[in-house]
Parts: sequence; structure tokens; C-alpha cells
Amino acid sequence: MKTFLKEVLLPLLIALCLAAFFKPVYMADGVCDYFLMWLCVGFPFGIRRMCLWLVPFGYGISGTVGIFALNIIIGGLIGGLALVVGLLLGIIHTIREII
Repeated sequence: MKTFLKEVLLPLLIALCLAAFFKPVYMADGVCDYFLMWLCVGFPFGIRRMCLWLVPFGYGISGTVGIFALNIIIGGLIGGLALVVGLLLGIIHTIREII
């Protein structure tokens, strides 16, 4: 039961809270932009799993902002995948504990 709470329920609740918090961002005109939702929900899960950060050095303000935006996009994509894989592995671990 502890494995289910830690590996499945807690990340799922965090993802649902993030989805509710960022709903005005990815809902434009009543239509859901799923890519933007993937980025907003996945960002906190992926930013800590990024092994390489692009550090802006020798750029102007526009280049610096662009590189930080690229870091956020890459972190969101990685985080969306990490969330899905983590939930699947948590479900598998829970099933293994039950059996």
C-alpha cells in the first residue's frame, strides 16, 4: 500500500493539481492545447532529470531568453515522459507487491 501511495497516487495528485493550476494557460477559447498541457504538467517532473542545461553565454537578452525557453520546453517534454513511465512502473510495483 505504501508503494502505491508513494509511486502512483502522489505523482498523480501533483499532476492533477498542476493541470488545474495551469488550466487557463493551455485552454484557449475552450479548446485544449495538449502539447502545452504536456509541457506545463511535465515541467516539474523533468527539470530535475535534465542532464544537460544549455547555459547562455555571450548572447544578448533575446538569445538568453530563447535559450531559457528551450530549457523549459525540453524539461517539459522529458517530464511528461518521466511522469507516464513513473506511473506505469508504480502500477507494476504495486501489482508485484499484491501478488
